[in-house]
Amino acid sequence: MGNLISEALSMGWVAIAILAGLLVYFQVSIADPAAKKRAVFKTFIGIIATFLLFMAIANYKNNFYGENRMLPASLALITVTSFVMAMYFTNLGALLKIGGFMFFVAAFLSGYGNWLPQVEGGFPPKEEKITWDSMTPQQLADKGEEIIFGGIGKSSVQGEIGKGQCPLCHGFQKGFLSERAPNLYGLPERAEKERLADPRYSMNAPAKRDTVEKEACPGCGTGTTGQEYIAESHACPNCYVVAGFGLKGSNDRESQMPKIHKPPISLSLPELAAVDTWMYLREGKEPPSYEDMIKSYEKFIPESDRPKQQEDKPAGAASSLLADGSEPVDQIFAKGQCVSCHVIPGIPGAVGTIGPKLEEGTNAPLRLKDPGYKGTAKSTTEYIMESIVEPSAYVVKPFPDNTMPKVFGQKLSAGALKKIVDYLSQVKVGAPPPKIS
Repeated sequence: MGNLISEALSMGWVAIAILAGLLVYFQVSIADPAAKKRAVFKTFIGIIATFLLFMAIANYKNNFYGENRMLPASLALITVTSFVMAMYFTNLGALLKIGGFMFFVAAFLSGYGNWLPQVEGGFPPKEEKITWDSMTPQQLADKGEEIIFGGIGKSSVQGEIGKGQCPLCHGFQKGFLSERAPNLYGLPERAEKERLADPRYSMNAPAKRDTVEKEACPGCGTGTTGQEYIAESHACPNCYVVAGFGLKGSNDRESQMPKIHKPPISLSLPELAAVDTWMYLREGKEPPSYEDMIKSYEKFIPESDRPKQQEDKPAGAASSLLADGSEPVDQIFAKGQCVSCHVIPGIPGAVGTIGPKLEEGTNAPLRLKDPGYKGTAKSTTEYIMESIVEPSAYVVKPFPDNTMPKVFGQKLSAGALKKIVDYLSQVKVGAPPPKIS
């Protein structure tokens, strides 16, 4: 404000000095006391109005190229000046009031428009797409969190599942007891200190392994660093199975985890590197470089088996769905990882033993009659739908509760759920399975 007053005086001092001189002149030259008082008062009002006018000009000059949105203050000052002058110069009062009202409207409209969010004109900046190899570790980690959980910041939200589908089986929080697969909290350190040192891992001696697969590919060998172990476990889950997490009845010789670089998940090498980067950074550990991570996956995944990188879907796309219903039912079962936990007659690869065999055309009517059934279904199709979206409503013995994720009601579209229900309702004990459609 001080700078504004100083600049107004420097710009208008001549006019103010002239009016001050007139003030002195009227004081000396007018003999009639009443006339002198009127002349002096009006001259004083003129000095104030002139000062306000130059304040408005100074404010306009100082803020014309600024971004503090104070330009309408100039119009407001001129409005005040006009009304002040109209009060004491009655012969010009009507004209000054009209002018003041016009400036008031202009000040209001200008102020409203000036306080709205401003959009800079001109051509939009050239969009520069960030490539995987140019991302910072944090950018890679953010991508990894999106792949695992479906969005940045969703790792702490229960039930969030992304393209990688990892939370369907794995836990990621410290102390979480995973029943279907190992908890991945602490994996970067555990891979180096525990997994590679396990005699069953047989580092540098894959032929000694007791698992159904010895190597990820002929001549691939084994991992020799923590990152290579992580890459190998993604590319070849059967090469080493953590004790207690093998396929039921396999004596930990076979894993129930799919190869996530293959359909239906099909994570590319950059996506796998992003997932691993997130696992390092979220624990405050420095990750290997992006190039080293890619090399660790190239060691275990031959070029012919490497999926191509898919373009990111635009924001708002239904990318969080595991299946949208346009797929054949066998692909829906695969995308939902049902095949990893259940035997489903007629569905290729559905040999899981974590959950019951799904012959629901026979099983559902019997379970609805079970005295222990506490659900709300009244028919076979209703029971199947309930068992998918509310798996704890009825738990088949001897399988434990909370083994099946409770997210499929949100992660499968209505069309996908209908296809599952229609198929399973036709699967009966001893009968040929229905056709896949």
